[in-house]
Amino acid sequence: MASIDFFKPVVARAIKLVFRPTITGLENIPKEGPFIVASNHLSFFDSVIIQALMPRKVAFFAKAEYFTTPGIKGRIMKAFFTSVGSIPVQRGQQAASVAALDKLVEILDKGSGVGIYPEGTRSRDGRLYRGRTGVGWLTLATGAPVVPVGLIGTDKLQPAGSNRIRRHKFELHVGAPLAFEHPGAKHPLPLRRKVTDQVVDAIAQITGQERVGEYNKAPTAQ
Repeated sequence: MASIDFFKPVVARAIKLVFRPTITGLENIPKEGPFIVASNHLSFFDSVIIQALMPRKVAFFAKAEYFTTPGIKGRIMKAFFTSVGSIPVQRGQQAASVAALDKLVEILDKGSGVGIYPEGTRSRDGRLYRGRTGVGWLTLATGAPVVPVGLIGTDKLQPAGSNRIRRHKFELHVGAPLAFEHPGAKHPLPLRRKVTDQVVDAIAQITGQERVGEYNKAPTAQ
């Protein structure tokens, strides 16, 4: 276990050394108990950044091939994503599906942290899209607080369509936790929508992004 846990601080140091990011608000991550990180999404690299730099583990979904890629690169990827608690998901599976949300509930019930992108997929034009209600369902069902996170400039690290990471400064800002009521898994849909909108509003206040009143679509659906 020690060899696996070694990777998270190593990646964090490398990110800080290479990209010189501006980081604020890490003290807003609860020191104990479950929490939900809700972030805007600009780059594939976003999950790696959040998972490496947060003071506690944040479980995001990750493509299953990150755990099965052969060779030295594959072993390093598997060690990192395992060390930060990533959840393997097969290509084509929906991260917002009921089964996926149930998996996040299991992690929260154990007192750990999970990560979710309310937009569902990366924004390719830099704007902040309408939030899908998975994050609303998750906090209302579990009672876990939502920690809004704003990423700025990560799209410059890996532009859309590129497989290469570029050296560029970025910003990571963590907002104050948002606490909502806890009616359980069965709650009114309008309440779920309202909570989701409040979470996205908090992200927007951090990033200053232009808002879009419609859902973002994956590239194949555009």
